[in-house]
Amino acid sequence: MHTETLCIQAGYTPGNGEPRQIPIYQSTTFKYSTSEDMGKLFDLEAEGYFYSRLANPTCDAVAAKICALEGGTAAMLTGSGQSATFLSLFNIAGCGDHIVVSSAIYGGTYNLISVTMKRMGLEATFVDPDCTEAELNAAFRSNTKALFGETIANPALTVLDIEKFAKAAHAHGVPLIVDNTFATPVNCRPFEWGADIVIHSTTKYMDGHASAIGGVIVDGGKFDWTKYPDKFPGLCTPDDSYHGVTYTERFGIQGAYINKCVAQLMRDFGCVQSPQSAYLLNLGLESLPLRMKQHCSNALTIARFLKGHEKVRWVKYCGLEGDKHYEIARKYLPNGSCGVVSFGLYGGRKAAEVFMKHLKLGSIETHVADSRTCCLHPASSTHRQMTDAELDAAGIGSDLIRLSCGLENVQDLLEDLAQALNHA
Repeated sequence: MHTETLCIQAGYTPGNGEPRQIPIYQSTTFKYSTSEDMGKLFDLEAEGYFYSRLANPTCDAVAAKICALEGGTAAMLTGSGQSATFLSLFNIAGCGDHIVVSSAIYGGTYNLISVTMKRMGLEATFVDPDCTEAELNAAFRSNTKALFGETIANPALTVLDIEKFAKAAHAHGVPLIVDNTFATPVNCRPFEWGADIVIHSTTKYMDGHASAIGGVIVDGGKFDWTKYPDKFPGLCTPDDSYHGVTYTERFGIQGAYINKCVAQLMRDFGCVQSPQSAYLLNLGLESLPLRMKQHCSNALTIARFLKGHEKVRWVKYCGLEGDKHYEIARKYLPNGSCGVVSFGLYGGRKAAEVFMKHLKLGSIETHVADSRTCCLHPASSTHRQMTDAELDAAGIGSDLIRLSCGLENVQDLLEDLAQALNHA
């Protein structure tokens, strides 16, 4: 089925007389007739639910819809996009291991990997997403467990060369994990270009209305963990905490990664998405293709307006003719990219602050990618933990303004931008 149909129909098929909309299973626990019945669940010998910290029917139905949209084989919802990032990496990498990461990533993700996960003993090497193949390959070590990047970086808006990164990852026997939040599966499906794991902050375009925090992890089901048993023992050797089950043997390469992530990490960390949030997420998914078209249309119009304005020093939008990533965007994102535009003013940081104070429709928020237009100066907010050198390395200068174009009438947005620029 096409994307528009999957957004409506996938994940849940009601039976005769059952609810047409996905039911909200607002229950922490589930009843069984015998201990033997429940014991089969704890032994991973039967499918079912016993505690919503691990899995819940509402969440699983929505995860299945996103899995179908991405073209994966298994998926799980998480409590936030940040927890999806953490669990996707920690599921296969831990103390004493190493990962390679694109330097152009969300500031919160950079902090998670470079600070918090470093304290857990996981080292990371950051590489320029526009690096050569030789430079990329040089970043790998014998203990490297994953390669990580964002389809469209937040807020640098660089476009990841997925095929190049996938080739390098597979040459070194590790999976490529791609954060596809900004593009969504409407505009890019990374599995089709060689990625192995895809994650999202569902809080953004998928939800689309700033109503529910959430994340998702999707497995493409093609990376053969069994080829590298010494590199991925958690998937290829018995798990003593589950009576010696070996995930690749029990669930195959299409289900091992997600089942381990649920059985071990969701059990221990509890980064669960609530059934109510999953229900709201599903409502957002139903209109995702329609909304993405409008987001992208508004963003392109605004990017062209900003590029021609005398007070604007630079504009970044991969759908804009002449942009550094325009050609690679045509390859991976031929139908549109996202609704986010980054730009800088000639007055730098001070001009950005004045501009933002005079916006009327565009509100100053840490959020991005929903129905309302919002604006942010990352250097003084989401990325304030980074030094100027780190900001530059990530493609996020101190003058960068991130504008998330909503679904309002584009003429109203243009008028608001024009009057705010007049004050800058």
